[in-house]
Amino acid sequence: MEKLTEDNFTKDMHDGEQLNKPFKYLAASSIIGDKVHDDKDAHMGDIKDFMMDLSTGKIEYYVIEFGGFLGIGTKYFAIPYDGLRVDAEKKIFVFKGNKE
Repeated sequence: MEKLTEDNFTKDMHDGEQLNKPFKYLAASSIIGDKVHDDKDAHMGDIKDFMMDLSTGKIEYYVIEFGGFLGIGTKYFAIPYDGLRVDAEKKIFVFKGNKE
């Protein structure tokens, strides 16, 4: 069993030899609330939740919250796991597809 350290639970990158290899491990609490941008760097929404396949233990979908104000007009979309990529420098997720 791999020993978990504080670095495994943070979205912050650290310098040095023992850095949390860019997003090799992330706690659910460090993913939820992360920003999602499109490939032109426009903010699209935030990760509200994710859905895991219980038989494999893999994340299958991210639930993205788009738009709205104080809960009015908010929309939720399930984006397949491979529909987002991590931008480690900006510490955001980038949507790979077309917004429509």
